[in-house]
Amino acid sequence: MIQLKDCKLLAQLGPAELAQVQQVARELTFAPGHTIFKEGDEGDGLYLVREGTVEISAVVGHGERRPISRIGPGETFGEMAVIDSEPRSATATAVEEVKVWFIPRTDLWALLDRSPLLSRHLMQEISRRLREFNRQYIREVIQAERLALVGRFARSIVHDLKNPLNIIGIAADMMGLENATAESRAISRKRIRKQVDRISAMVNELLEYTRTSQTTTVLAATDYAAFVMPLLEEIGTEISVKRVTLNVPEPAPSVMIAANPQRLSRVFYNLVHNATDAMPQGGTITVRFSLRDGKVITEIQDSGTGIPEEVLPRLFEPFFTHGKAQGTGLGLSICKRIIEDHEGTIEARNSPQGGAVFAFSLPVLTPPSEGASASNAG
Repeated sequence: MIQLKDCKLLAQLGPAELAQVQQVARELTFAPGHTIFKEGDEGDGLYLVREGTVEISAVVGHGERRPISRIGPGETFGEMAVIDSEPRSATATAVEEVKVWFIPRTDLWALLDRSPLLSRHLMQEISRRLREFNRQYIREVIQAERLALVGRFARSIVHDLKNPLNIIGIAADMMGLENATAESRAISRKRIRKQVDRISAMVNELLEYTRTSQTTTVLAATDYAAFVMPLLEEIGTEISVKRVTLNVPEPAPSVMIAANPQRLSRVFYNLVHNATDAMPQGGTITVRFSLRDGKVITEIQDSGTGIPEEVLPRLFEPFFTHGKAQGTGLGLSICKRIIEDHEGTIEARNSPQGGAVFAFSLPVLTPPSEGASASNAG
């Protein structure tokens, strides 16, 4: 059991000042589990622990009581409500039998008026306690954010996997039909293989997004038309079941770009499926191509209601969502990263004719002559 002079708050006081504290300090004992004071109580005085341990707790979140700290011999608690004359903001409970010195508020104020050193030490104790609380609060906030991120990534994976899994399921059913031909089974196997590759690419993209340092994207010379046109045909078949028509007025230009086809296809899937989600009653998605300033430009326009102007500047921010109950905001952010990895740019705008337009540009390896159009390039 410690002496009053051993308390941290009083350790540097002179004999005269310490004697004044001794005169007003009352010794109290609390049984294990006893509530010394609770939230909302009047801040009637300051407590110095002589023996035992006191738990300080508070109600956080949805009514859950959480321990904030534990106070041991020589330490102080209850000082905040005494200083600011506000109700107690936390509850103090005796973990075991606790013996304390209690200094009533009026006596404490009188001591502080007479002792600048005691006032300074009390302010230092409050500052230390606040710093400790801030560190604990930050740790809990970071932990909560980490758990929220895990949930968001899980929802994102589930959301992105639904379409390819549906295709795999339909293809598997077709392969299992008794009257299925060898040709239809081969087509189904091919579809399943492509969707498995697509799922693998999606998962790898999400994993890449979580890495602190971005991995190097391997790019190879690719004919843009040979890459895009079969991909759009496949996506068009996929979204037709949602009463959405994919319209491609002119074919993509046959120009060479440096690309990673697997990653770049993710951009088309994300943008087209986002447009599909924006038209729950069905509609049309139009894909246009053009060549300008040594770049091939792809525009994907839907016939939906467009994007609110206040939302446009934040569309490509990670985890920013709009209009999707289960969206996480990762899709467009991933698109932006992929396009930038291809040395390109991406933007969103509203069309004067209605609907949203997402446009991205990619540099052409051998730019066509000036004035060439998408329809006659190559």
